[in-house]
Amino acid sequence: MKKLCFLLFPLVLLSCKSNPSTTTEKASQSDSKPLAISYKVKESDVSDFLKYLSSDELEGRETGTKGIEKAAVFLEDFFRKNNVKPYFKTYRDTLANFKSPAYNIVGVLEGTDPELKKEFVVLSAHYDHIGIEKKQQADVINNGANDDASGVTVVAEMAKYFAETKSNKRSILFVFFAGEEKGLLGSKSLVPKLQKLNFNLYTQLNIEMVGVPMKRDFLAYVTGFDKSNMAEKINEYTGKNTIGFLPKEAEYKLFYRSDNYSFYEAFKKPCQSISTFDFENFDFYHHVSDEFKVMDIPHMTSFIQELLPAVTQISSTPTEEITMK
Repeated sequence: MKKLCFLLFPLVLLSCKSNPSTTTEKASQSDSKPLAISYKVKESDVSDFLKYLSSDELEGRETGTKGIEKAAVFLEDFFRKNNVKPYFKTYRDTLANFKSPAYNIVGVLEGTDPELKKEFVVLSAHYDHIGIEKKQQADVINNGANDDASGVTVVAEMAKYFAETKSNKRSILFVFFAGEEKGLLGSKSLVPKLQKLNFNLYTQLNIEMVGVPMKRDFLAYVTGFDKSNMAEKINEYTGKNTIGFLPKEAEYKLFYRSDNYSFYEAFKKPCQSISTFDFENFDFYHHVSDEFKVMDIPHMTSFIQELLPAVTQISSTPTEEITMK
């Protein structure tokens, strides 16, 4: 997640006063029967992918370094292995706004419906992090397991699911962004290229920091909760209270702090991030202790599994049901 300046330090959090009139809200659920999904996400796959992406070998994946280059190769190989095609000539989309070579990794699965395949759903996460700690200490690698190797893992598992089941009538663009930690550079670079291609965007789900669960009566929240009916529709599609409203998200304006915002600003379509980081459940934001060992793999596996009916419906409904408010 793009740096939140001083907002996440524990002492500041303790001093922040919540608006007493603001309460946690639930998005409404529909009585319609959710889509049955027989596909099962494997904990071992989630664990293996996340463990490598957040390993010391990748040296914190700072944009423009050898570490993120290794991550790029790993993600390209993953797409290739799972028959996700490059959207451009190759999987690499060069950032136009960064001084040294840096790349978004972009793949696509064409939709199965002759008409709906002209519309795109974007599933995305950023694979960069903040690299090596400059001050000398015992551990100097900011591994970024939660931020945002966890989100990349979720998107990768969704890509694997759609490649195997071919259950998407709309086309799906899978994007792993570089440069997010430098100021959303990857998404800012990609968006104008898509616009020049008359990219027909329906909606974007950006996955950001989902490695540990919240102690709440909903699984996750979306940024910009009141900007669209995305939360309501996801809950309808899953048949559960999957998405809720987090007051802190609105207070800190997280909608503007991740790669969803670049797409929203350009396309004015529902483009939101999904997260389980609630300012109470994770103490290692931009810290060397954001490592694989503190990630909750069963939670991540069930998180992906619960979202599968929603992303399937989003990619296949006859009309665009997720709309701006």
